[in-house]
Amino acid sequence: DIANLLRRSKKPIFLTVNKIDTPEKTALIADFYSLSLGNPYPVSAMHGTGGMGDLLDEVIKVFPEFTGESEGSSVKIALIGRPNVGKSSLLNSLLGKERVIVSDVSGTTRDTIDTEVKHEGKIYTLIDTAGIRKKAKVDYGIEKFAVTRSIKAIRDCNVAIVLIEAAEGLTDQDKKIANMVIEDGKALIIAVNKWDLIENKDSATINRFTEKIRDDAPFLNFAPIVFISAKEKQRIFKLFSMADEVYSYAKKEISTNLLTKIILEAFNLSPPTSEKGKRLRAYYSTQVGSEPPTFVLFINNAKLIKDNYKRYLEKKLREAFGFFGTPIRLIFRERHEKK
Repeated sequence: DIANLLRRSKKPIFLTVNKIDTPEKTALIADFYSLSLGNPYPVSAMHGTGGMGDLLDEVIKVFPEFTGESEGSSVKIALIGRPNVGKSSLLNSLLGKERVIVSDVSGTTRDTIDTEVKHEGKIYTLIDTAGIRKKAKVDYGIEKFAVTRSIKAIRDCNVAIVLIEAAEGLTDQDKKIANMVIEDGKALIIAVNKWDLIENKDSATINRFTEKIRDDAPFLNFAPIVFISAKEKQRIFKLFSMADEVYSYAKKEISTNLLTKIILEAFNLSPPTSEKGKRLRAYYSTQVGSEPPTFVLFINNAKLIKDNYKRYLEKKLREAFGFFGTPIRLIFRERHEKK
């Protein structure tokens, strides 16, 4: 039955007979000629012996010639979100074909699926993932494995597109998923899907919806928001250019001189409050990493740094350099003045 199925596929087929561990067993491959799938390759997978080398040589012959076109040029984009928000539908619409199963039943996607697509001359890797439900509702077994793979996809991607459902708005679970992306330091886009189902829209509906997201989740204020319909292919191809933009900011590097200048200006514009007669001072700053952009600020006393002042410094960095769609990280190191 399997042989008949494979023949209909019209794909290259290599019939491999495993567990031929001794020369005496080689004669056993004769039975497999009846499958009419070509000459069988006798191998021992456990010992790596037999016709393993011959098999690999033949397999390589049918590989397409590598042109190097996609080497280093593919931006990995993970589509993540709660179950049934339209991740698989979005992937199919972006590809222009039914690559993955779409169903109204949540949990249809059980594994991450990587697919390369070319858009306007550039190659992207789209990663469809299983929906991430609240931890308490995740069953052990297949679903837990699927969620684990989805979380790994976030770590492996360059840009994460967090899909939310227009009718439900930004839920607590959406916030948790977006926060996972931020904690992993990945560039982020919020895609509000099923926008076509919102009735009585006017010119201000998108603005009101955007303001509500910003108010409900201030920690996402750096992330761009796009309103799409995977089913109607509304604004979905804009996601590619947005992914390029946020990823460019995630890789952005700032010179030490310019960075130090901006930080010192921020301290002068709004000096931090003193505590018990001690005042926070900044000396210089340097970038130590990208994806996400990571900066070390050398100061006199790390205990004087408060959360609200961290947010102020981050805001000033974004005003100066953009960092649109990417989290940034600030590390504070003490450096005492020489007496």
